[in-house]
Amino acid sequence: MKKLILPLLIIFLTGNFVFADDLWDNFGDSNVYGQKSVTDDEFEKAYESKKKKPRKTREEKNLEKGKTYSQSNETEILNNTAKELPVLLIPVNLKVKEGYIVPIGHYQVEGVKDEDGEVYIKLYQAHDVIAKIPAEETEDDFGEETINFVKLNPHGDYHVEILYGGIDFNAFAIVDME
Repeated sequence: MKKLILPLLIIFLTGNFVFADDLWDNFGDSNVYGQKSVTDDEFEKAYESKKKKPRKTREEKNLEKGKTYSQSNETEILNNTAKELPVLLIPVNLKVKEGYIVPIGHYQVEGVKDEDGEVYIKLYQAHDVIAKIPAEETEDDFGEETINFVKLNPHGDYHVEILYGGIDFNAFAIVDME
């Protein structure tokens, strides 16, 4: 009996049984969702029509008609793009002014000039200005390869130096540690 079951099992497992000639014939012209079947020719025609159209980039869509990109308006395009502020980690409490402490944390940093030409470094958290630190404008790029940057360096035992670089200007500020 065992000799008979074993060969039948091997034939059944290795056999090439076909239970339906073509399962797709049962679906007809529409599927469960009521969509019409598409032939290969219709698909190729639709695919080729989409492939011929070049896709425009976001910058191309935003440029006005008749306005072309050139080196002269490169600065204008940079200034009009959304500003992504650099982030600074402050690992110690800082005394910005008498009685006001900037706590340890991550801050977005923006350099600003007011109407009088005074330069400030603003520290933001969740769109709130946490501190407005007076700074000195400089032509030094501090050896950085990027345009927008911010760094915090030790400056002696009781001070830190905040280095800021942006499109408009570079600046630094020396701040007391708590």
